[in-house]
Formats: sequence, C-alpha cells, structure tokens
Amino acid sequence: MGLGFVVSFWGFCGVVFFKRSWRHTYYRYLDSAKDWVYVSFVLLKTRLVRRIKGLSTRRNALKQAYKESEKKALLEFKHSFQAMDSSGDDALSLWESEECCSWLGVECNSLTGYVEMLDFRFRSWVVAGTISPSLLKLHHLTSLNFNSNDFNGSLIPEFFGSLKKLKLLDLSNANFRGPIPSLLGNLSMLETLSLGGNGRVFNVGKLEWLSPLSRLKEVDLSFTNLSNANDWAQVISHLPLLQTLSLRHCDLPSISFSSLSLANSSTSLTYLDLSDNNLPSSAICPWLFNVSSNLVSLNLSSNKLKGPIPEAFGNMMAIEELYLNDNLLVLAENQVRGDPGLNEIGKLPDLRVLDLGYNLLNGSISKSIGQLSNLRVLRLPGNSFGGDVMSEAHFSNFTYLEKLDLSYTSLTLKFNTGWIPPFQLGQLKLCSCKLGPRFPDWLRTQMDFLGYLDISASGISDSLPYWFSDKFQRPYSLPYLIGARVLCLRLSYINLSFNQISGTFPNISISICHLDLSSNNFSGPLPHFTLGASDIGTINLSKNKFNGSVSPICNITDEVSLALLDLSSNQFSGVVPDCFRNLSSLTALNLGDNSFSGSLPRSLGSLTSLEMLSLRGNKFSGKLPSSLQNCTVLKFLDLSDNELSGEIPMWLGQRISSLVFLSLQRNQFRGRIPHQLCELKYLQILDLSVNKISDSIPPCLKNFNSMAKKLSLDRRIELHVLAFGEGYQRSLIDVRYVDEALITWKGTKQNYPQLGMLLAIDLSCKKLTGEIPEELSSLQELVALNLSRNFFTGKILQKIGHLRQLEVLDLSRNKFSGNIPTSLSELTFLSILDLSYNDLSGKIPTSTQLQSFDPSSFSHNRGLCGPPVSPNCSMVEPPPGKPAVGGEEDSDDQFMKWFYTGMGLGFVVGFWGFCGVVFFKRSWRHSYYRYLDSAKDWVYVSLFC
Repeated sequence: MGLGFVVSFWGFCGVVFFKRSWRHTYYRYLDSAKDWVYVSFVLLKTRLVRRIKGLSTRRNALKQAYKESEKKALLEFKHSFQAMDSSGDDALSLWESEECCSWLGVECNSLTGYVEMLDFRFRSWVVAGTISPSLLKLHHLTSLNFNSNDFNGSLIPEFFGSLKKLKLLDLSNANFRGPIPSLLGNLSMLETLSLGGNGRVFNVGKLEWLSPLSRLKEVDLSFTNLSNANDWAQVISHLPLLQTLSLRHCDLPSISFSSLSLANSSTSLTYLDLSDNNLPSSAICPWLFNVSSNLVSLNLSSNKLKGPIPEAFGNMMAIEELYLNDNLLVLAENQVRGDPGLNEIGKLPDLRVLDLGYNLLNGSISKSIGQLSNLRVLRLPGNSFGGDVMSEAHFSNFTYLEKLDLSYTSLTLKFNTGWIPPFQLGQLKLCSCKLGPRFPDWLRTQMDFLGYLDISASGISDSLPYWFSDKFQRPYSLPYLIGARVLCLRLSYINLSFNQISGTFPNISISICHLDLSSNNFSGPLPHFTLGASDIGTINLSKNKFNGSVSPICNITDEVSLALLDLSSNQFSGVVPDCFRNLSSLTALNLGDNSFSGSLPRSLGSLTSLEMLSLRGNKFSGKLPSSLQNCTVLKFLDLSDNELSGEIPMWLGQRISSLVFLSLQRNQFRGRIPHQLCELKYLQILDLSVNKISDSIPPCLKNFNSMAKKLSLDRRIELHVLAFGEGYQRSLIDVRYVDEALITWKGTKQNYPQLGMLLAIDLSCKKLTGEIPEELSSLQELVALNLSRNFFTGKILQKIGHLRQLEVLDLSRNKFSGNIPTSLSELTFLSILDLSYNDLSGKIPTSTQLQSFDPSSFSHNRGLCGPPVSPNCSMVEPPPGKPAVGGEEDSDDQFMKWFYTGMGLGFVVGFWGFCGVVFFKRSWRHSYYRYLDSAKDWVYVSLFC
C-alpha cells in the first residue's frame, strides 16, 4: 500500500509538473474547489449562527418565563398569609420591583439567576394564614429558613417534603405546632434540619422517617415531643455524617440497650445536647460512650443521672465543654484517691467548660480539678459541700479561667494574705460562700476586667474599701483585645446584698448597669448614678440607712432604660421630685417605708411601662394624681400607710384593669367604694381597710374572676430583666425582683410573696353599712375575708359555706344578728374565725372545726350558746326582746368613758388642792419638807444599817 501510494503520488505530481496545460487546469480546479468550500462554509456558519441564536432566544425566553413563574410563585407565597414586622407593618411590602432577586429574604444563584434561598431568619414577624404550596414551583430552592418568626401555631406544611433539592430547612423558634410530616424523609439532599424551639410540635410514632436522610450533618429537634420515639438512639447512631445533634427537652423515652445494635455506630458527632429529658444513667451511658470519641461539646444537664460521676468521661479526649448540671450525681470520695470520676475528668487536656452545678455533690472538692489548665468556665453552684475550704491550691493552674460560679455551696474561700490569682475573671458568683468578715483583698486583683460580681450573703461585716468604690467611677469604655479575649473595663453587675457592709459612698457619679446593695448598713446621701445609653439597668438600695433627698434620681436621663428602682426601707425624707419623665422605662418603682411627704408626683403618670408601684409607709398626702391612670399595665399598687385623701377614683378600675394587688390601707380616703373597681377581674388582693369609706359593699364584687373561679394565677408578681453585660462574650444577665405584698394575715402584718396562693378582701375599720350582698358568696376561691369594725346589719350570709377555700373570716364588731349559718361548718380550711361583738343568737353549729375555736371568737354575742361558749344552750339566758345592736360593747364604751372622765376630774381636784395649800400656807410647806427629810433618813437607815 505504501509503494502504491508513492508510485501514484509521484506519477500524478510528475505529470502536473512536466505538463504545463495540466498544471494550469489543476490550479483552476483548486481555485474553484476553494471557492466552493468557502461558500459552503459561509452558508453552514450562517445556518449555525441562526440556529444558535434561535436556541438562545428560546432558552432566554424559557429562562425569562421560568423567572416570571418564580416571581409569580413568590407573590402567591406573599399573598397566602399576612406577615407583620415588629412595627405592625407589612413585612413584605417591598416585594414590588421587577427583579425578585433583590427582594427581602430572596437570594438567587449568581450565574443562573434562579431563586435558591429564602432566608427570613430573625425577622420577628407575626404571621397569619398558611404558607402557599406555590413554593413547589421554585425548582432550584436549596435553603428555606423561617427561624425566629411567629407563625401563630400553624401546622408544618406537608408539601415541604416535596422540595427535593432542599439542603437546609430551618423552622426553629417559629411557633409551629402539630405533627412533624413524615414526608420530610423524602428530602434526600437535606444536610441541616432545624425544627427546635416550637414547643407544640410532636413526632407521631418512631423516628424512622429520619433514617433515609443520610446526608444530614446538623439536626435540631429541641422542645419537640418525641415521647413515642423509642428508636431515637438507633436512628441517630446510623446517620453517618451527623456532627451536631440537639434533642433538648424532647421527653425522650428510656430505652433498653440490651436490644440496641451499636455496631457501625456513627462517630462523627462533635456536638450533642440531650439536656432536660429526665433520662437515667442507664438510658444514656451505654450508647453515649459508644459514640463519644470525637465529642467536643456534651450537654446532659437536667436529667436523672445518679450515683458517682462515671469514670468513662475521662475517655473523651477531644471534649472541651461538659455540662452535667441539675442531676443527682454524688462524689464517690475516698481519703486516698478522692473522687475517681472527678479525677478522670481532671485529666482531660482540652476541657474548657465544666458545669457540675445543682447536683448532690458533697464532702470536699478534690484538688485534682486544678489539673484542668485550659479551663475557662467552672460552675459548681447549688451543691452541699458543707463548709469545705477551697484554697489557692485548687486554683493555682487556672491561668485562663474567665467564669467562676460557686454560689449556694456554703464553701469557705480561704487564701493566704497577699495571694495573687493567676487568672483574670470576667464573671464571679460566690453567693452564700463564706468570704468574710473582712472584705476579700484578693478581689482587688480582679477588678480591672470583672464584668459580673455577686458576693451576696457572704458574711462580710466590713466597710467598702477605697479600691472597690473606685471601680464605680470608671466611665464606659469600648472593649479591647488581649490575646484572644475581648475585655471591657466596666463592672456591669454588682450584688453585695445581705451582708453587713457599712459606710458611705464618696460624692462620685456611679457608672453601673445593675446594682444591688440591699440589706446592708450603708448610710449617707443617695449616690449619683450614671447609666450609659441603650443599657437596661436596675438599682436596689433597699433595707439600708441612706438618708436625705432622692433628687439625684433626676440626673438619670431618658437615654437609658432603667427598669427597676428600689429605695425602700431607708431613711429618705422630703418631697419626691417630679422628674419621672426621665425614667419612662421603669417597670418597678419602690419608695416604701421611708419618710417622704407632700403630694404624689404627677410625672408618675409618664411611667407607662410600670408594673409595680409601692409607696407604702410614708407621709404622702393629697389626692391621687389623675395622671396615674396612664399606667395601664400596672399589676401591683401599694399606697398603704400614708395620709392620702379624697375619693377612690373611678379610673382605678376602668383604666388600670390589670391590677392583681391593690392596697389603700390606712389612709384618709372617703366616700363610697366605686363600682368601677369591680372591673378588676384579675385582682387577687384588695385592701381598703382603715379609711373613712362609707355606704355599702357593691354587689358587683362577684366580677373578681380570680376569686370566683379556679384559675391558673401568677404565684408572684415578678420582674425579669434580661440584658447583656459588658466584658467577655457579653454574658446574658437575668435580674429577678419580687415586690412582696405587706398584708394583715392571721392577725399580724406579714410580707407575702406568693400572691397566687392568697386571695383576700380586707374592708375592715371603715364606716360601711347595710347587709353583706349575697353575690359575695360566689367568690368561691377567696382565702381571707375581713369585714370587721364596720356597721353591717342583718344576717350573716346563709351561703357563707360556699367560700370553701376560706382560711380567715373576721366579721367582728359589727351589728350582725340572727343565727350563725349552718353552712359555716362546711369551711374545713378555716383556721381563724372572729364573730365577736355582734348580736348573734342561737346555737353555734356543730362541727369539728367550729368547736375547736377559742370562746373569744364568739364573745359578746348575748344569745349564742353551745360549745365552745357553753356546754349546752339551756344554761344561757334568752336574748332580750329588742335587739341590743352593738349592745354590751356600747354599754362598756359608755361606762369606760364616764370612768376615765371621773378619774381625770378627781386627779385634778386632789392634786391642785394639795399643791395650792402647800404653796400658799408657809407653815404647812415647812412641815411637809421636814416630813420628807425624816422619811428620807428612815429609808436610808432601813436599807443600809
């Protein structure tokens, strides 16, 4: 073949070369062929270009049509529900432009322009309606995030399970309810599934629908009811790529690990949260220690882990955070080795967080805990170490320690004088530890970076050192970086309460967010406070000896959010300045038990967020300012023990309808009880006693729903202030404050914090008349009723026995007549009863309860008979024909009045008769003096000789 090609090629070329005519013919042929090829190529290119343009046009048309369908789908999604932002406006009102990729929460692929993500997390929307299935038209959707919105209890849409390309589905903290759709198991591409924090979401049956999702890396089902999912451990163990798992507060069932296959279990888990499930050790440990080789963070808090700390925790060599708080763990301690489990934990090289708070740990704390040289956070609060002593040996290796919490352990911290800790703390909680009696000097080394300090109830009986008060003067400063730590030169939270710290504050401006100096011996004038803009602050100086004016509160500007101001039980005096417009964020104000005088400031009405107001135990006078009706969310109002006057305003019931506690006791209010008070349907305690109120009890008191029906009531009126403190990681600060109700309970004044357990009406010591309205018997949940020292007439309510919860009933010193109702014997909880000083008659009803009372409970009723007043009724004289209203009491009062008048007159006559004679008769005067001298000599001789 090669030879033939050579012969043919050179034969042709030779002829062309030597034959000129053939050569020209060949060249012309080549030219024509070239032209033909060129024309053919141009035609082909033109056709190809036209076709490509056509395809491109069609593709662009299809793409545009698809994008239009995406836009239409998004608009259908928008119109299927109403989403309101925090201002009450339409959250999707800006979804109007042509290009939907620029819409809020919509993210598109940068190359294709197709919608890939809908991200509405942390928008705080309130949503009404249902989510439209038009989202199924978004064929390229890979991420759907509704985290931290409010879907108002909507069901999780089942069509979510048909969004086949989803890699992320986040519906956490969005107020969904109902069952988890099992169709979510069809999302084979899913890598992140977050349904946690909804509270009313539950799983029907087992978790087997989760098994096909083999690409899952992160699962959050916290606060989801999984009580029937007895396969949870098996399913979770066989998700090969799973790294993060949160099953907090899921009511997980205890399972038997004898029948559980742990072969081929996933070891990819790095973050595991099984807290708040009440799981026993036997239901956690076998499975846990099989999948724990790579765990970095483990949270087993609030379960039922019992017994010693398992030594197997020491095998988790990668662990950095270990939370075992709120369990039933104990220290298995011996004198030689200490606690084995704690010793093993002490060997973990990378452990940074150790939380063993609120267990049953007792005895002494092993010094092996000091081996954790990388520890940042150590929490041991709420255990019973029984006075164990911790010294610098426990802390000598804690170079990086930032947070220390030993609260409620009764530990004694005893360090050598001059000890300098190797760490710089940002948070220190030592409530109820023994630090005193001297103020701990080692704290001085921590003050530069400390943001949170609680040394309340720590036995300190000392004055405040100068280096501590200097810290109050430091102004706000921006955080700065030291190494890998963000630090701030500002102490945000200080709690020194329940000590015996004394002294005065220097005349400085105190820069602080949360300050609690209550129950100490501080004295002197009120310090000047400076709070930074945007802070939420609390100030509690109650139960000290501060004195003088409170005018420095006017220096607190409205740029700050001061939520609590408690200056009660001090020695402040004078007029309260009218400058509360600067404190419009106040939620609780307590100025009680001081010596304030004058009228109530009108600017109190500008405190529209106020929930607690206590001004009791002062000398305030005048009428209630009408501006107070602007405080519409007020729940607790105590104006008792003052000199306030005028009529009880009608707006008290009309405008402040949220009141739970109302006390106007011991004032000068007059007039009648306004029927508008009956609109206070949440009222639990009403005290109008010791005033000048007259007329009758309005029958509409039956509208007090809290007293008439068995409801779930607030156990206490409690203020929660949540704020971020300064310093490392800006820790969340939770300040709780309870304004206790001061009421007359069982004969004595008592502070009563558990309001929901006490429903009381006290209308004693007034000028009320008429009969007790029958409607009062409908208050079946009433616990205490005091109508004593009035002018009520008629019979005691026949249906008094309907008040089944009554523990205290005082109807004494009125003008009641007739028999004691037999239904009174049905009050089985009654512990205090006083019907004395009335005109009751007949036999006392027989019951174990009534006969157990002292006879004084029924005294000064002429016609009553039977136990406990007398053995039987035959021994008692019948009452006189005409009722002696107020009878013996009135006679006694008249007798005593004339008795004291006569005694006083006799004293005046006798005294001045004798003195007059001695003064005007000189001989009698000398005789009287000689008599006194001889009497003095006689007394002296009798006593000393």
